[in-house]
Amino acid sequence: MGLLTGLVTWPLAPVRGVVAIARLIGEEAERQYHDPVAIRAALEQVDADRAAGLLSEEEAAAMEDELIGRLL
Repeated sequence: MGLLTGLVTWPLAPVRGVVAIARLIGEEAERQYHDPVAIRAALEQVDADRAAGLLSEEEAAAMEDELIGRLL
């Protein structure tokens, strides 16, 4: 980047920083959303909630389908 370009675009530096941070946050959220360990823990929680009577069979099945879909 040339000196003139750097001086002209300098006021946009904070915007580029925010965009870069937002991109990193998005990538991390996507990684956690598809993390098999987190999905397994969520499936175990659904099973425990079903056993405790907190979820109906239909609710538990829908949640399990959504979680399994995240793995694929």
